Amino acid sequence: MSALQNPDDRPEEEAAPEAAELTLESGLSLETDISPEPVLPEAVRQRITVLAAAALPALPPDELPVALRRVARFAPNRRARLGGRDIAAQLVADPLFRQRIGARIVTEAGDLGAAVTSGVAPAAADPVEVAALAYLARPDGWRELIGAAGDAVRAEADSAAVTAQARAAEQRATRAEHDRAVARVEADKLRDELARVREEMGQIREEARSTAKALREAQAAQKRASDLLATEKGRATRVNQDHEAEVRRMKSRLADAEAAAASGKQAAKDARSVDDARLWLLLETINQAATGLKRELALNPADKLPADFVADVSAERPGAPERSAARAQDTDDPGRLDQLLALPRAHLVVDGYNVTKRGFADMSLEQQRKRLITGLGGIAAQTGDEVTVVFDGAERVHGLPPAPRGVRVLFSRKGMTADELIRQLVRAEPPGRPVVVVSSDREVADGVRRHGAYPMGADSLLRRLSRS
Repeated sequence: MSALQNPDDRPEEEAAPEAAELTLESGLSLETDISPEPVLPEAVRQRITVLAAAALPALPPDELPVALRRVARFAPNRRARLGGRDIAAQLVADPLFRQRIGARIVTEAGDLGAAVTSGVAPAAADPVEVAALAYLARPDGWRELIGAAGDAVRAEADSAAVTAQARAAEQRATRAEHDRAVARVEADKLRDELARVREEMGQIREEARSTAKALREAQAAQKRASDLLATEKGRATRVNQDHEAEVRRMKSRLADAEAAAASGKQAAKDARSVDDARLWLLLETINQAATGLKRELALNPADKLPADFVADVSAERPGAPERSAARAQDTDDPGRLDQLLALPRAHLVVDGYNVTKRGFADMSLEQQRKRLITGLGGIAAQTGDEVTVVFDGAERVHGLPPAPRGVRVLFSRKGMTADELIRQLVRAEPPGRPVVVVSSDREVADGVRRHGAYPMGADSLLRRLSRS
């Protein structure tokens, strides 16, 4: 063996007394010969590493080699796995370290450690454990103990291998027997399948004979059909020639009909020109007659419209004439509303709060009025119609922004509702003028319909405003 060095790298002369003292205390011998290390079985080598790794933390820090001080701080479950190589190298290179840690491991082994130290291997002991303790303690005959352990391990491995081979042979025999049974079953199936195939082949031969007979009959029928087809082709050729001649005659008639239609169109165009001239002359006569009537009656353009007179009175006038009932029905279709507003000199009357509370209920009353009046201003500008919006209110609301051009804003007076004021506005219009009333109140719709107005639902106006 090489010269020993302690973990503090002290000179050989200072380490020798300590080694001698350790030898006396533990009863273990320190080898000084240069015999080569024995070849350890893998199981023995791993057991030595595990025992040394478990005993590392028990050594004082000054007895630990420098190379193993970091390994001693590893977790127990990682120490042998991560530091096993360093531990094994130190056990070989540092006999003093091996002797120190071996003394602790042998002491912890108890009776088995004492027996191995005395050079005796108990018969019932694990040969791997005995070999590991013998390697660390190194009593007289320790190499023989390791050799015996190696022989025991190899014998166990050979026995296990023989057992495994026997088990494998039994499994192969079982599989072979199973394969033979499966082969017998498959052979029976194949025999049954062969019998079935033979039976099917007999049926197929019979079907083939029937098919051949049918084929001969089909070929004969095909020949007869070919002859018939040739006959029909000749007949079809004659029919096609007759048809083409008829088409030529029809085309000639169509050309004559188109010429007659062109003449008829020209005559109709001339007749329509005459009708247009008569209609223009009639309208021009009516226009001149109306102009002459205006001059004769000395009628000047009106400063006020009928709705303006209604706004100046607080109650409806008794005996006001009722207008003829309109045929229109109340609806929420914005297209119908556009059609009514396209009539000449139409008057749009809006039930204000009835519309705003359906469309802008989340706003304040002031914001509702402002939004509705602004939207009605856009309709008035687009259509040129008269627009009146009526709100409930015992007193007029002060601070209103100026109404847009073409929009009249009315508030019902004290003791009067907006519904009554709307009916007054409708009755004030002359018969024949289109009046459109927007309200989802059924009572208002029925009332104005009796007076000849066109009732429309509030949603129709809301959709029209959203489209704008």
